[in-house]
Amino acid sequence: MTSRRSPLAMAVLSLVVETPMHAYRMQQLIKERHKDDVVNVAQRNSVYQTIDRLRRDGLIAVQTTTRDENRPERTVYEPTAAGRDTLREWMRAMLADPRREFPEFPAALAFLPVLTIPEAVEALTERLTALETRVAALDAELADGAAFLPRVFLVETEYQRAVVAAEAGFVRRLLADIGTGDVTWY
Repeated sequence: MTSRRSPLAMAVLSLVVETPMHAYRMQQLIKERHKDDVVNVAQRNSVYQTIDRLRRDGLIAVQTTTRDENRPERTVYEPTAAGRDTLREWMRAMLADPRREFPEFPAALAFLPVLTIPEAVEALTERLTALETRVAALDAELADGAAFLPRVFLVETEYQRAVVAAEAGFVRRLLADIGTGDVTWY
Protein backbone atom coordinates (compact mmCIF):
# COMPACT_ATOMS: atom_id res chain seq x y z
CA MET A 1 0.00 0.00 0.00
CA THR A 2 1.31 3.44 -0.90
CA SER A 3 0.89 6.02 1.84
CA ARG A 4 -0.38 9.48 1.00
CA ARG A 5 2.48 11.92 0.72
CA SER A 6 2.43 15.05 2.85
CA PRO A 7 5.03 17.44 4.27
CA LEU A 8 4.35 16.17 7.79
CA ALA A 9 4.65 12.50 6.78
CA MET A 10 7.90 13.33 5.00
CA ALA A 11 9.18 15.12 8.13
CA VAL A 12 8.26 12.20 10.43
CA LEU A 13 9.95 9.70 8.13
CA SER A 14 13.03 11.93 7.84
CA LEU A 15 13.33 12.18 11.61
CA VAL A 16 13.05 8.45 12.29
CA VAL A 17 15.56 7.77 9.51
CA GLU A 18 17.92 10.15 11.32
CA THR A 19 17.40 8.28 14.61
CA PRO A 20 14.49 6.33 16.11
CA MET A 21 12.36 8.56 18.34
CA HIS A 22 8.99 9.09 19.99
CA ALA A 23 6.25 11.42 18.76
CA TYR A 24 6.81 14.20 21.28
CA ARG A 25 10.51 14.38 20.38
CA MET A 26 9.58 14.58 16.70
CA GLN A 27 7.37 17.58 17.35
CA GLN A 28 10.08 19.19 19.52
CA LEU A 29 12.77 18.74 16.87
CA ILE A 30 10.56 20.12 14.12
CA LYS A 31 10.06 23.26 16.22
CA GLU A 32 13.67 23.50 17.46
CA ARG A 33 14.95 23.29 13.90
CA HIS A 34 12.38 25.84 12.71
CA LYS A 35 10.88 23.26 10.36
CA ASP A 36 7.47 24.32 11.67
CA ASP A 37 7.82 27.10 9.10
CA VAL A 38 7.30 24.47 6.39
CA VAL A 39 5.54 21.65 8.28
CA ASN A 40 2.40 22.26 10.31
CA VAL A 41 2.78 20.75 13.78
CA ALA A 42 0.60 23.24 15.63
CA GLN A 43 -1.68 20.39 16.68
CA ARG A 44 0.20 17.57 18.42
CA ASN A 45 -2.59 15.22 17.37
CA SER A 46 -1.62 15.67 13.71
CA VAL A 47 1.80 14.12 14.47
CA TYR A 48 0.13 11.12 16.14
CA GLN A 49 -2.34 10.72 13.27
CA THR A 50 0.53 10.81 10.77
CA ILE A 51 2.44 8.21 12.79
CA ASP A 52 -0.64 5.97 12.87
CA ARG A 53 -1.00 6.25 9.10
CA LEU A 54 2.70 5.55 8.47
CA ARG A 55 2.53 2.51 10.80
CA ARG A 56 -0.63 1.22 9.12
CA ASP A 57 1.06 1.56 5.73
CA GLY A 58 4.19 -0.27 6.91
CA LEU A 59 6.55 2.69 6.59
CA ILE A 60 7.50 2.89 10.28
CA ALA A 61 7.45 0.33 13.07
CA VAL A 62 7.55 0.35 16.84
CA GLN A 63 11.10 -0.07 18.10
CA THR A 64 10.33 0.04 21.84
CA THR A 65 7.63 1.12 24.24
CA THR A 66 8.59 2.30 27.72
CA ARG A 67 6.86 3.80 30.69
CA ASP A 68 8.81 5.78 33.25
CA GLU A 69 7.36 6.27 36.70
CA ASN A 70 4.59 8.91 36.73
CA ARG A 71 5.08 9.51 32.98
CA PRO A 72 2.94 8.56 30.02
CA GLU A 73 3.92 5.60 27.88
CA ARG A 74 6.49 6.47 25.20
CA THR A 75 6.66 4.58 21.95
CA VAL A 76 9.82 4.94 19.89
CA TYR A 77 9.44 4.48 16.15
CA GLU A 78 11.94 3.45 13.50
CA PRO A 79 11.70 3.35 9.71
CA THR A 80 11.09 0.16 7.79
CA ALA A 81 12.95 -0.59 4.56
CA ALA A 82 9.77 0.40 2.70
CA GLY A 83 9.71 3.64 4.72
CA ARG A 84 13.27 4.52 3.71
CA ASP A 85 12.49 3.78 0.05
CA THR A 86 9.22 5.73 0.20
CA LEU A 87 10.96 8.73 1.79
CA ARG A 88 13.51 8.87 -1.03
CA GLU A 89 10.71 8.50 -3.61
CA TRP A 90 8.69 11.31 -1.98
CA MET A 91 11.74 13.57 -1.77
CA ARG A 92 12.57 13.11 -5.45
CA ALA A 93 8.94 13.80 -6.42
CA MET A 94 8.57 16.81 -4.10
CA LEU A 95 11.76 18.37 -5.47
CA ALA A 96 11.06 17.61 -9.13
CA ASP A 97 7.31 18.07 -9.58
CA PRO A 98 5.90 21.60 -9.10
CA ARG A 99 2.37 20.85 -7.90
CA ARG A 100 -0.52 23.23 -7.94
CA GLU A 101 -1.09 24.60 -4.48
CA PHE A 102 -3.95 26.75 -3.35
CA PRO A 103 -2.72 29.27 -0.76
CA GLU A 104 -5.06 31.95 0.55
CA PHE A 105 -3.25 35.05 -0.70
CA PRO A 106 -3.69 34.41 -4.45
CA ALA A 107 -7.32 33.51 -3.76
CA ALA A 108 -7.80 36.84 -1.98
CA LEU A 109 -6.13 38.67 -4.88
CA ALA A 110 -8.53 36.97 -7.27
CA PHE A 111 -11.44 38.63 -5.48
CA LEU A 112 -9.76 41.92 -4.52
CA PRO A 113 -12.62 44.12 -5.83
CA VAL A 114 -14.82 42.89 -2.96
CA LEU A 115 -12.98 45.45 -0.84
CA THR A 116 -12.94 49.19 -1.32
CA ILE A 117 -9.65 50.70 -2.45
CA PRO A 118 -8.87 52.07 1.04
CA GLU A 119 -9.65 48.67 2.63
CA ALA A 120 -7.41 46.90 0.10
CA VAL A 121 -4.59 49.40 0.64
CA GLU A 122 -4.84 49.00 4.42
CA ALA A 123 -4.80 45.20 4.25
CA LEU A 124 -1.96 45.11 1.71
CA THR A 125 0.06 47.59 3.79
CA GLU A 126 -0.37 45.33 6.85
CA ARG A 127 0.75 42.36 4.77
CA LEU A 128 3.78 44.24 3.48
CA THR A 129 4.83 45.13 7.03
CA ALA A 130 4.46 41.48 8.09
CA LEU A 131 6.44 40.30 5.04
CA GLU A 132 9.25 42.78 5.68
CA THR A 133 9.40 41.63 9.32
CA ARG A 134 9.56 38.01 8.16
CA VAL A 135 12.39 38.78 5.69
CA ALA A 136 14.38 40.37 8.51
CA ALA A 137 13.77 37.33 10.75
CA LEU A 138 14.84 34.95 7.97
CA ASP A 139 17.97 37.05 7.35
CA ALA A 140 18.85 36.74 11.04
CA GLU A 141 18.17 32.99 10.99
CA LEU A 142 20.42 32.58 7.94
CA ALA A 143 23.20 34.64 9.51
CA ASP A 144 23.03 32.64 12.75
CA GLY A 145 22.86 29.30 10.95
CA ALA A 146 25.69 30.07 8.56
CA ALA A 147 28.04 30.32 11.53
CA PHE A 148 27.70 26.62 12.45
CA LEU A 149 25.59 24.72 9.89
CA PRO A 150 26.49 23.43 6.46
CA ARG A 151 24.51 25.30 3.80
CA VAL A 152 22.44 22.21 2.90
CA PHE A 153 20.62 22.65 6.23
CA LEU A 154 19.75 26.25 5.37
CA VAL A 155 18.46 25.90 1.81
CA GLU A 156 14.78 25.79 2.81
CA THR A 157 15.31 29.01 4.78
CA GLU A 158 17.02 30.54 1.75
CA TYR A 159 14.03 29.49 -0.36
CA GLN A 160 11.54 30.89 2.14
CA ARG A 161 13.45 34.17 2.23
CA ALA A 162 13.44 34.41 -1.57
CA VAL A 163 9.70 33.69 -1.74
CA VAL A 164 8.82 36.13 1.05
CA ALA A 165 11.05 38.84 -0.45
CA ALA A 166 9.49 38.31 -3.89
CA GLU A 167 6.00 38.54 -2.41
CA ALA A 168 6.95 41.72 -0.54
CA GLY A 169 8.21 43.20 -3.81
CA PHE A 170 4.97 42.23 -5.54
CA VAL A 171 2.83 43.78 -2.78
CA ARG A 172 4.97 46.94 -2.80
CA ARG A 173 4.49 47.31 -6.59
CA LEU A 174 0.77 46.55 -6.33
CA LEU A 175 0.35 49.24 -3.67
CA ALA A 176 2.27 51.68 -5.85
CA ASP A 177 0.09 50.82 -8.88
CA ILE A 178 -3.08 51.28 -6.83
CA GLY A 179 -1.71 54.64 -5.63
CA THR A 180 -1.00 55.85 -9.18
CA GLY A 181 -4.30 54.56 -10.53
CA ASP A 182 -2.72 51.87 -12.69
CA VAL A 183 -4.93 49.33 -10.85
CA THR A 184 -8.52 50.49 -10.71
CA TRP A 185 -11.76 48.99 -9.49
CA TYR A 186 -14.70 48.68 -11.85
